[in-house]
Parts: sequence; structure tokens; C-alpha cells
Amino acid sequence: MNILYGVPGEGLGHATRSKVVIGHLLAQGHQVCVVSSSRAYKMLAAAFPGRVHEIRGFHLAYKGLAVSKARTVALTLRTASEDLRINFAKYRELLGDFEPEVVISDFESFSYLFAKMHRLPIVSIDNMQIISRAKLNMAVPKAERGNYNLAKSIVRAKLPHSRHYFVTTFFDLPLAKERTTLVPPIIRPEILAAVSTKGSHILVYQSATTQQNLVPLLQQLPDQEFRVYGFNKEEDHGNVQLRAFSEAGFIADLAGSRAIVTNGGFSLISEAVFLHKPICAIPIPAQFEQWLNAAEVEKMGYGRHFETITADNLRAFIYGLASFENALTSYRQSGNEVLFAQLDRVLKDIGGEYLPSEAAPQADSWGGE
Repeated sequence: MNILYGVPGEGLGHATRSKVVIGHLLAQGHQVCVVSSSRAYKMLAAAFPGRVHEIRGFHLAYKGLAVSKARTVALTLRTASEDLRINFAKYRELLGDFEPEVVISDFESFSYLFAKMHRLPIVSIDNMQIISRAKLNMAVPKAERGNYNLAKSIVRAKLPHSRHYFVTTFFDLPLAKERTTLVPPIIRPEILAAVSTKGSHILVYQSATTQQNLVPLLQQLPDQEFRVYGFNKEEDHGNVQLRAFSEAGFIADLAGSRAIVTNGGFSLISEAVFLHKPICAIPIPAQFEQWLNAAEVEKMGYGRHFETITADNLRAFIYGLASFENALTSYRQSGNEVLFAQLDRVLKDIGGEYLPSEAAPQADSWGGE
């Protein structure tokens, strides 16, 4: 089957998990053409030479630590016309050389628009759709309701009327809509191969918007060793070691850590849960999906959810590590096999190769703990 795969360029989480799925599709004998932008394009182009085409992508605008809704809208409106022109020129080029039979989108809009223009079935694979297609198991606090409503509106408008939605998640929720399947998070091969051990250090990951007082704050806990990624520096500050980014080094520090401190990003939290690492989650403000991930970490007993990093918050997190470790022992995931099996079924159904009695379920959840 000829598959057009759309991957957004904002962040590398989409590219990392899409790389895993694309590899599976190629191994199954499908022909895959990928469209992406920015850093995601570079990563995927290196992994799949000749299969990846660069397009113009959507980008978030920040003000301080938070996503600026106004700046993001302004940036999108300012560049949308030119982006559409360039992207659809690229798609016309693709149509001349490659005739897709189905589009798979990891929350990427232009591949979706291409599918709609050419009346192609669309399969959605991402974690964001949980906001729209599942029922939350907790009350949303007043301070987050505006972010929740905005996020829900955006997610609903992103890939409407797709043939099927695969929603990756480390927590199980009741479904609110049909044609939806909850599946465990997509885990990259390097994490699947990693051996989880309980070391003495705590891994700290902060994005480029991190608070600048992080090092002196961590030094207020001199009996704890912290290995910090996000500043892209190699510096020794006593019990705080700054690490320049290295994929192998980061994975080794993650697998050998005692616990992690991070924002509410789905990819790293999912990898930590898979490796049974307690999590202290401090979501980036105004990003409801990050708030939800952090809130679920605390609800499931996997760690703590705080609004800010403080010495007292870290002490409270460290105090509960034994309890978090115990809760994490119940989490089970068999690699990426659940998603792969369900995706293969849906693609066979789309291709007309599946018997009606074996068709993919209209609504399902993966039933993980």
C-alpha cells in the first residue's frame, strides 16, 4: 500500500515516535512517503533517505515560560498563505511521482488537507486526541478550564472525520467517540533495548524555556545527585552536573536513574513509565496536554505534579519515591506490538483485504494498567 505520512516539525517527540511506525510500515512491505518540517524533517530524512520531503510547518511562539496564544496565532496567520502555497506545490509534485492510497498523520495538518482534497482515507496516530476522544477521569481546576477548552477546540478541528484514531497513552480512559483505539505509547528501539537499573542520580530534563535559577535551586539538596539536560553544556556544579545532549548518554542516564524531573511532555514521561522511573512533572504553563499528563502521573501514583520546581517540592517528591516505585511495578507494556497489530488490521481493512467479521473494532482501548 502507498502511504503518505505527515509529521509536524514542532519538537522531536512526533518525529521520534513516527520513525518507529514508519520503520514498521516499511518492514511490512508498504511504500511510505513522508512530509515534515524543521528539525523533525532533518531527523527523518537522515533515517529514511529519499523518502522524506520538506514542507512548511506550524510553530509555537513563547512568551517567557509559557506558550503565547496571541503570538502563535499571529505567527500562523502571517505565514499561512505562503506556507500553503509552498506545501501544495510540494504535494502536486508528490502526486506526480507517488499516488497515496491512505494518509497517516501524527497531528500534522497539510497531509490531512491533501487527503481531503483527494478523498483519501486518513488514519490518525498521536497522543493529543485523548483530549477530544476520551472522557477525563478528573475534574479540571478553574485555572485550567480556559486552556482545556482551547486545547479541546484545537484538537477537534485538527483531523476531523478521519477513518480511525489511534491514541497513544500511558493511562486508560473511557472513550467518548467511535473509530478510536487507545494504545500504549510508542517506544523507540533504544529504550526497548535499555536495561533499567536503580542508580543514585536523578535525571532532570528541561526545555529551552527552563527557569534560569535551576542549578542553585538543585544545590539546595546537596545530598542528592542531579544530572541535568536542556542547557546543552558540560559543567560540574558539585551535586549538579550539566550534560550536553547525547542520545546515547541521555538514554543511559535515564535507564540508570533513580527518578526523573521533567515538564509534562508525553514522550519522556512515557519512556520513564515504561522503565518504571518515578516522575516529578512540572508542565509548561498554558499547555493543557502537559497539565493532563502531569495530573495523571500523580493520580496513578507514579510521581508528583507541581506547578513550579522548588526545593521543598523536590524534597516532597523524593520522600515519596518508594511509593511511586511500588505503583509503577504494575505497569506492563509489550513493546509496540498492540499498536502495530491494530494498525495492520485497519490498513488491511482500508485495502479491502480483510473479511468483514475480522474488521478492526470501531471503539476500543488497550486495557493497560
